Amino acid sequence: MKIKFLRVFCCVSAIALSASGLQAQARPTEKVLRYAFPIAETGFDPQQLSDLYSRVVAANIFDGLYDYDYLARPVKVRPNVAVGMPVISSDARTITVRIKPGIYFADDPAFEGRQRELTAHDFVYSYKRHYDPKIKSYAYSDLEEEKLVGMDALRRDAEKPGASFDYDKEVEGIRALDRYTIQFQTKEARPRFIYFLSDPSLFGAVAREVVEKYGDKIMEHPVGSGPFKLDQWTRSSKISLIKNPAYREHYYEAEPSANDPKSQAIYQQMKGKRLPMVDRVEISIIEEIQPRWLSFLGAEQDLLERLPNAFAYQAIPNNRLAPNLVKKGIGMERVPNPDVTVTYFNMEDPIVGGYTPDRVALRRAIGLSYNASEEIRLPRRNQAIPAQGPIQPTTFGYDPQFKTEMSEFSRAKAAALLDMYGYVDKDGDGWRDMPDGSPLRLQYSTTPTASDRELNEIWKKNMDAAGIKIEFKTGKWPEHLKAARAGKLMMWGLGYSAANPDGAGALALAYGPAKGEGNLPRFENAQFDKLYEKQQLMPDGPERLAVMQQAVKIMVAYMPYKFTTHRILTDMTQPWLLGYRRHPVDSGFWRYVDIDLSKAPK
Repeated sequence: MKIKFLRVFCCVSAIALSASGLQAQARPTEKVLRYAFPIAETGFDPQQLSDLYSRVVAANIFDGLYDYDYLARPVKVRPNVAVGMPVISSDARTITVRIKPGIYFADDPAFEGRQRELTAHDFVYSYKRHYDPKIKSYAYSDLEEEKLVGMDALRRDAEKPGASFDYDKEVEGIRALDRYTIQFQTKEARPRFIYFLSDPSLFGAVAREVVEKYGDKIMEHPVGSGPFKLDQWTRSSKISLIKNPAYREHYYEAEPSANDPKSQAIYQQMKGKRLPMVDRVEISIIEEIQPRWLSFLGAEQDLLERLPNAFAYQAIPNNRLAPNLVKKGIGMERVPNPDVTVTYFNMEDPIVGGYTPDRVALRRAIGLSYNASEEIRLPRRNQAIPAQGPIQPTTFGYDPQFKTEMSEFSRAKAAALLDMYGYVDKDGDGWRDMPDGSPLRLQYSTTPTASDRELNEIWKKNMDAAGIKIEFKTGKWPEHLKAARAGKLMMWGLGYSAANPDGAGALALAYGPAKGEGNLPRFENAQFDKLYEKQQLMPDGPERLAVMQQAVKIMVAYMPYKFTTHRILTDMTQPWLLGYRRHPVDSGFWRYVDIDLSKAPK
């Protein structure tokens, strides 16, 4: 079914063209950015988010201390609400940031009619929220690794029976020195701490009185100091945001590379314009690929993020924009995505979990039985490359020469492993059984979309060939995420995008203390954890890369994940959408684009 989207326009009165009574068509005066998400959102409270699309919305509502230059490649961190770059002590353990005065939150009833200024105390409160065990922050494990002085003790106190998190207790690790100065202190030097200050989707500042007013409903009431504010929200259907009237004076500035003509041209076009340039953003949730594609072709969307693979051959034959789309003035942005697609195995599951040689052999055999090249060629239409491990392209630690068993497809090796450890057909029904004779039956969680159905066909074909029965459990993505974090799914396929330019974020997918948060398989390995912690303290360079690769090899050996691909993304734009470029890690692009109303549909 084709889904229609309406663009909201403010129209001027029509004027008479001639004595015949013909009238000129009214032109819109409101600039509206329209596009669709392929997966439903979960909410908009930064400290509770884990899914990409909710984070996209949050990145445009909330402010981080720093952000990324929209056009600079390689990526470059720059001040956002901070005054200059952080002041770092000689031992690299104390980071001090000064905040610009005169920045205000969007109006909200929680402020009781007062104009509410953003202060250092708001950032202290917001970072502390990640440590509150009741929040169940997805980013807690990553932030906890930064070893902020005193925060681990504050967390432990809150975990005691009947206790609650003490937000008012001052700790050295995160504190406000005055109204506009925040200071972080770590137990050890943290070479990449700046990235934790540059992600508004997870570490954006929230106001305490807003959180306390809305309580359990805070995911529905995001109030930030960023360029947009939530206007209307119909869960899993439509999200509408408007320009934040309280947003500060902020003008387009960037430092595009001299050898990047596209970014140079965008900068010349946009330089000095006040941000944001669009008045409203309308997002629809369209999970099925055909209606999403048709709505873009029908000019009902200004942007098509992530061209569905099913239409790659007709839209970008030989990876070039099709002539009929060129004729329409449609633009294309095709880039390697800093992401990895995976299937994870629940390490606590009675069938695929465990660390004994037979369970490791089962997971390895499943991995060897799966033909990732077939996935790339068929469902992904050659819009991906094989993954050797978790580390994503364009991030530190990604080495295209690094090879592992992860991408190997060998039914012979898989069969040998299964036979060796007793996964054979014991009852004569044609399917392999567990060594104790009980059924070997995989349950793979999936969503009811055409793209997932294609991926499921590859999994079924390959498991059938290996003699392993696989069944698919269909449900909505947010529900799967909730079940996964509770350890209730056996297997699930999903993707992970890098949140910053450091590839170690992907290694955190197997870090023991992150069980049930970033570490959905609930994997535990002391040697891996030591390597992970070691590389976190090291500056970027060959020595750190070697330690990261040792950690990857442990993940490959135990296989809590089957890493399959790194996707190549193609975004498409209508001719009236100006200034769009896909940033490798920053999702807050709405403020940097404009709508040419003279070309937009009437």
